[in-house]
Amino acid sequence: MNIYVGNLSYKVRENDLREVIEEYGQVDSCKIITDRDTRRSKGFGFVEMPDDEAARKVIAELNGAEFDGRPMVLKEALPRS
Repeated sequence: MNIYVGNLSYKVRENDLREVIEEYGQVDSCKIITDRDTRRSKGFGFVEMPDDEAARKVIAELNGAEFDGRPMVLKEALPRS
């Protein structure tokens, strides 16, 4: 399952986010979206987990949880239509 993670502090790096999510299960990929010109974080990213059950648990437990001073927003990332 692909998980959208929003409202991240601009200081959070991919390794930081991966460490938090890996407490719940295996992470296939972790990508924080950056601005093309400035290379600064846009404050959101995506985490891919192979186990849908673990991904649902991550969303349920971490949505609204504080990470680096900000409440994270987690939800299932749906493909663009």
